[in-house]
Amino acid sequence: MNTRQAILMMTCISLLIGLSACSTPNDSIPTQIVILPTPTVTRSATFTPSPVPPTATPTLLTCLNEAGNVKQDVVSTTNPPQEFLIYLPPCYDELDATRYPVLYLLHGQTYTDDQWIRLGVPTIADQLIHSEEIVPFIIVFPDDRYWNLQAGSGFGDRFIHSLIPYVDANYPTLADREHRSIGGLSRGGGWTIKLGFAYPELFGSLGLHSPAIFTEDSFYVEKMIQNIPEESRPQLWLDVGDADRELESVALFEEILSSNNYIHKFHLYAGDHTENYWGEHVEEYLRWYTEGWQEQPVEQLDIIFKLCKLSWQLI
Repeated sequence: MNTRQAILMMTCISLLIGLSACSTPNDSIPTQIVILPTPTVTRSATFTPSPVPPTATPTLLTCLNEAGNVKQDVVSTTNPPQEFLIYLPPCYDELDATRYPVLYLLHGQTYTDDQWIRLGVPTIADQLIHSEEIVPFIIVFPDDRYWNLQAGSGFGDRFIHSLIPYVDANYPTLADREHRSIGGLSRGGGWTIKLGFAYPELFGSLGLHSPAIFTEDSFYVEKMIQNIPEESRPQLWLDVGDADRELESVALFEEILSSNNYIHKFHLYAGDHTENYWGEHVEEYLRWYTEGWQEQPVEQLDIIFKLCKLSWQLI
């Protein structure tokens, strides 16, 4: 290892240690990150870089190319307990002072919280994070298995008043509207409309993938939209297949959006109301959800990732 490599390695580890020592769970998002120019190093026969602990280098650097982790969790204070799966991005355990944007993905009727996982969301998120095309973020997959029971109607209340506060309290999320998104397919898309329009102050973007608009909400959708000031409207994505059984209601919903000047992205693709259709578009969905987050520094994580990768390549 030459002098330049040692300096890069030491700087990487110093940043990681400094971030852990100086940050707290309530740290605000920096509005600007200033990178000081690298000082010129004069070659000297007597210069000896400080040794790097042998156990620190592999732990801090190898995680950058490893997969994220999906774990099971539950909010036990609700009735019934609100179960969910949660995706934690690469290096989550090592960079414990970092805070992340969070995406909530809701599954379809008759399915459970693993539907989006089977569609490949964690794998594709890993690939995009490893290639530095998107910033690392947390994904929550809530369970709505009680859809055909009395407890099913209470999912929205459990989600808003218990699940979101639990996730923000127990995981290092950036707990503000700009860094929280919600999306869903089929019934999950219907919930996204209902919750996203009822609580626009909580979500910066809404993703509607072949949404099944709830019958009881169909007459109120336009009024819900009109109650949201234009400057407070979440960003909105809407897509559906040309052979989807929900195509007629989705087309009517899109007309309501347009007639009320709700800025949105609408995509009519080839396909039907099946997992094959949604699975084909997962990468496109994730890129859209994370677009706004790319433009804002997510603490010092992006800089640390790049610096650590550079030092690793030069060794």
